[in-house]
Amino acid sequence: MRQSLRPICLAMLLCCSVLPGLAQNANVVAASPDMSLFQKKLYISSAGDTLQYRILYPEGYEQGGKYPLFIFLHGSGERGSDNEKQLTHGGALFLADSNRKQFPAIVVFPQCPQNESWTNITVNRQADHNEFIFDYSQPMKRPLQRTLNLILALIATEKVNKKKVFLSGLSLGGMGTFELVYHAPAVFHAAAPICGGGDTASYNRQTAKVPFRIFHGADDQSVNVQYSRDMVKRLENLKAKKVSYIEYPGVKHDSWNNAFAEPDFLAWFWKQ
Repeated sequence: MRQSLRPICLAMLLCCSVLPGLAQNANVVAASPDMSLFQKKLYISSAGDTLQYRILYPEGYEQGGKYPLFIFLHGSGERGSDNEKQLTHGGALFLADSNRKQFPAIVVFPQCPQNESWTNITVNRQADHNEFIFDYSQPMKRPLQRTLNLILALIATEKVNKKKVFLSGLSLGGMGTFELVYHAPAVFHAAAPICGGGDTASYNRQTAKVPFRIFHGADDQSVNVQYSRDMVKRLENLKAKKVSYIEYPGVKHDSWNNAFAEPDFLAWFWKQ
């Protein structure tokens, strides 16, 4: 059964893990999308640091106007140097014709190198689960710092609506989403971490000003659902005005499929 969301969702939002009517959902793309519409780019900082990324411009971009900037951080399985794998989960969502028309935006998928990470974590691998220890007191990992630098460069050089900079990510990218908002809360206007987690002790009132919508599968064996629950509780304790949580019973470490299938997954960002 699904409960209605309130500005601060104190209880978990229970959703059926079976997703009926996916073919009718505008967020689901039936045909194979043309990923080449995401242009391949290489960001090079003034210090010579590089970051590969893919960027999708809205239709009619050259005609003027300003657009939201949407950043998506992939999971650990999409790390690499091909500048392609990061579109595996989520790329099709932004290519759906209905979404491009209804939610025009500049969409960016950076790619984290194979042996690096978005976030400062120590992983203790147990027999039946992974234990994650987050530490935001450390400098940002290089891929995350370069992503922030890229975002600031795009805001300065592209037709970006500075009041609509959105961030989301899944798994390792969900963790990176929590950390990036912590380091630059003034940059982002909405964030949606999926099956992630973060350093609850470091989160503060400034961070809690950013609207959050958090997703997780209740039976996730890779990233325990408790990490998202703890972040929700921390935001609640910080008196966050806009935080909601959706937990999917019976869903494991692929809750991004459920999140992307939410009819208002993109609309929520545009409402903030």
